[in-house]
Amino acid sequence: MKPDQEIARAAKLEPIENIAKRYGINRDELELYGDVKAKVRLSIVDRLKDKPNGKYIDITAISPTPLGEGKTTNTVGVTMGLTHIGKKAACCIRQASLGPVFGIKGGAAGGGHAQVIPPEDLNIHLTGDIHAVQAANNLACAFLDNHLFNGNELGIDVDTINIRRGMDINDRDIRNIITGLQGNGIPRETGFDIAVASEVMAILALAENIHDMRRRLGRIVVGFNKDGKAVTAEDIKVAGAMTAILRDAIKPNILQTIGGSLAFVHAGPFANIAHGNSSVVADRVALKVADYVVTESGFGADMGAEKFFNIKCRQSGLRPDAAGLVATIRALKSQSGNFKIVPGKPLPDGIVKEDLKSLEAGIPNLTRHIKNVLSFGVPVVVAINVFGTESEKEIEMVRKASLAAGASDCVLSEVFAKGGEGGAAFAKALVKACEEPRKEFKLTYDSDLPIKKKIEAIATKIYGAKDVEYTPEASRRIKAFEEAGFGKLPVCMAKTQYSFSHDPKMLGAPSGWTLPIKDARLSAGAGFVYLLCGDMMTMPGLGKNPGGQNIDINEKGEIVGMF
Repeated sequence: MKPDQEIARAAKLEPIENIAKRYGINRDELELYGDVKAKVRLSIVDRLKDKPNGKYIDITAISPTPLGEGKTTNTVGVTMGLTHIGKKAACCIRQASLGPVFGIKGGAAGGGHAQVIPPEDLNIHLTGDIHAVQAANNLACAFLDNHLFNGNELGIDVDTINIRRGMDINDRDIRNIITGLQGNGIPRETGFDIAVASEVMAILALAENIHDMRRRLGRIVVGFNKDGKAVTAEDIKVAGAMTAILRDAIKPNILQTIGGSLAFVHAGPFANIAHGNSSVVADRVALKVADYVVTESGFGADMGAEKFFNIKCRQSGLRPDAAGLVATIRALKSQSGNFKIVPGKPLPDGIVKEDLKSLEAGIPNLTRHIKNVLSFGVPVVVAINVFGTESEKEIEMVRKASLAAGASDCVLSEVFAKGGEGGAAFAKALVKACEEPRKEFKLTYDSDLPIKKKIEAIATKIYGAKDVEYTPEASRRIKAFEEAGFGKLPVCMAKTQYSFSHDPKMLGAPSGWTLPIKDARLSAGAGFVYLLCGDMMTMPGLGKNPGGQNIDINEKGEIVGMF
């Protein structure tokens, strides 16, 4: 099969206003960025407020390998599959961060014959939203340090500062820094997070409109004073300027799939170190213009899907009609512990051969993810993303295990090789799941529980932990957050995506272990408390051979080497 870039370049690109018109989006509701991408003005929500919402489908996955298991590819592909079977469908995916694009994981446009196009536009800059997020975040940091330098009228305790600068590049050297040296400010320890893990990005993803975004930005807690009172972005008089920077970023972006379906690409919080879902406003617009909306949650169901339900749906009031759980035979075999998949190196020899023993050992990972999604009252369809190396016996083993765990169906997905046609079976199964009688939508914990009880609910009910332990610093911060009036916020867990636990080497479906909480941060504007589990870092680093080494331009000025 041809490389992704060749497939994307060979695809027919329609003017984006033609795609939008098919979905009932008026020309005066678009802000064009060239011919093939646009922003949608949020006035469309008011125009279509009386129109019933379409069906709402979340796509998640089992615990992934470092290569990824094709979740974005299947989000795009099943949207194309729904279109193929005659449904009016749209997908909602996150914007790509430059960190993974130039690092190990690569772009975020899907793959093969199931891509959002043009992928170069999606993966690098798009309409500049992430740059705006980075600028707004760093403006708040500059205002904070300026306030400290000019007398600290609000009495901010520098040891409680709750905001760090952001950069949309993997750069380990700036994780921990000291600012204000040589008389240029008040010296203090701080650092950089990757921009997509910032609270500003979470606010962009969760805000309902520009005015809600303005209020949320004002609620960002930059630190606490000596009396333990929260000091906000509003207090240091920066929230209005931040909103001005983000004025256009709040409008969702639209592109198209290879098959001509509408694709919303908006906001990009990571799922391992943030809440991992595209924007609420994109979902709301999509639900008004499409009969089926396929939205994606990052990494495995213990990460993005848990946060989709407990954070995004809790705040938006929307509830999904069904979920698709993407699985691969190779990832399930790797969950046995018998194989190690390393980015940039060939797959282990045995992983592409029939190995029922290793597969059986890894299947508990799949079944726990299925049961976790079902615990929210949402029917789930398992899609086996196939590579052509799976045996019939292996496929049947996964199918039987999926149905036994309560999945509505388990189907093969061939969207990478066949596009919409290869996603037809997955699409039909999801349509059928959407028609199942609705069960009560249940969240993992009640908002009124103390913060530690919420953490323990996720750790025991979703991750399979026996207990949770806290560092003294994490406990101190959690207590301070509750005393300052933030105890009713939901919790956002930052942990490895490769395991249910905090330890990427603890594979399968481990139980009887203890989850360590090393630190706690407050995202009052976004509306959650943010916990760092184990050795989780909020600024990734580049590998020895980052993907950016292969990216260049050709004689036509086209970008090449992106994956």
